[in-house]
Amino acid sequence: MNGVRWNERTNFTMLTDFYELTMSKGYLDHDMAETIAYFDLFFRSVPEGGGYAVMAGLEQMIDYLKTLQFTEDDLEYLRSVQHFDERFIDYLRSFKFSCDVWAVPEGTPIFPNEPIVKVRGPVIQAQMIETMLLVTINHQSLIATKTSRIVRAARGRPVLEFGARRAQGYDASVLGARAAYIAGAAGTSCTICGQHFGIPILGTMAHSWVQMFDSEYEAFAAYARSYPDNTVLLVDTYNVLEIGVPNAIRTAKEVLEPMGHRLRGIRIDSGDLTYLSLEARALLDQAGLTDCKITVSNALDEYIIRDLLLQGAAIDSFGVGERLITSRAEPVFGGVYKLSAIEVNGQIIPKMKFSENAGKITNPCNKEVWRFYDRATGKAIADLVTQAGEEIDDQEPYEIFDPLHTWKRKTLTNFTVRRLLEPIFVSGRLIYQRQSIDDLRRYCQQELDNLWESVKRFENPQIYYVDLSQKLWDIKDTILRQHQE
Repeated sequence: MNGVRWNERTNFTMLTDFYELTMSKGYLDHDMAETIAYFDLFFRSVPEGGGYAVMAGLEQMIDYLKTLQFTEDDLEYLRSVQHFDERFIDYLRSFKFSCDVWAVPEGTPIFPNEPIVKVRGPVIQAQMIETMLLVTINHQSLIATKTSRIVRAARGRPVLEFGARRAQGYDASVLGARAAYIAGAAGTSCTICGQHFGIPILGTMAHSWVQMFDSEYEAFAAYARSYPDNTVLLVDTYNVLEIGVPNAIRTAKEVLEPMGHRLRGIRIDSGDLTYLSLEARALLDQAGLTDCKITVSNALDEYIIRDLLLQGAAIDSFGVGERLITSRAEPVFGGVYKLSAIEVNGQIIPKMKFSENAGKITNPCNKEVWRFYDRATGKAIADLVTQAGEEIDDQEPYEIFDPLHTWKRKTLTNFTVRRLLEPIFVSGRLIYQRQSIDDLRRYCQQELDNLWESVKRFENPQIYYVDLSQKLWDIKDTILRQHQE
């Protein structure tokens, strides 16, 4: 892994929606530039009707925030497209990020309507970063969530990320592979992702390799001689069962075994994967190649993988491409970034967005997020959003309630509680201890294991509750009532 982080390759300060800049000039014009604002990044629904999502993208968010600055070229461009006065241009020239930032650690299961990133600082700064924070967290959380579903469907069999050529752009291919690895993929075909993030890279041959030789056997034999320690042969260029698998067996017997090596595996990329894998397994076993693994690919997702295994397919690992790297079934995560409070003369004033749709009414105040775990099982029970400064005593019973259906209440006992939002920046200074990608991957698996299986169902999962504390709900209810008067 080299020393250049992916987001440090480019200055992304100008990756912002233009209205962030027009609003910023307005704040400066009206002496509001230094007003302290609180913003929450959260999402409203889990993709594909799932029961949970997976947080990802924090590392790239950190790199972005560390490198915020406007260059003279940036400023000259802004002069050319809008009549920004020199006072605002000078403000941008001296722009220095000084906000406080909190975030949920990467790999954490997350749920709708709870802050997963919180920003506090001068309103221009806090507003300016909205676009990049959203594109970063939305994309990687989307791919991590999809990968987690696919990995679960595979029931412990390795899932290999093969989607680089299908991603919507090279950043999406690299950072999508990163998110997939955190969420449980065994490795990636994307070489540069391995170079930058230390992720295992995987891959053997394409159909073109086989076609380059006069016969399939010659292609297999040549590959085996080049890579005797890791020979995996693609057997569906012509006919899987008639010549593909027999040629793979012949290669094992005539080339690899005389060299003291074993055939590591075969890959099937087309056809009826259940039937072909079962027949191929029988042929391999009959030839004494019981240790030869079978990998399949070809437009797979969690539903196809689940069905293949329910049908008894003899598959050892899965190569998953376009439906993972694009989250094809629902390619939008839907995170939003909303103002929740401002500070005036040291007093925090709650702010809310109203809507005719109850689900789009935002939660006010400077907030904390807590996760309750059952002390006996270790399973997560519910999350709670509180006003900052509230404390929860896990030695005392605690009543939670549904903020939309307040009569639904439950008193929790015998629980432990954890604060989810961790400090990342203080006054613009990074204080977060970065984690290795393998540590993030292990942490993600541990936290997913702490969810009940019913929450992880693909269809009609059990609803995991994200509730408001009584104090926060009272503030929200009071503001709603005042708005109606």
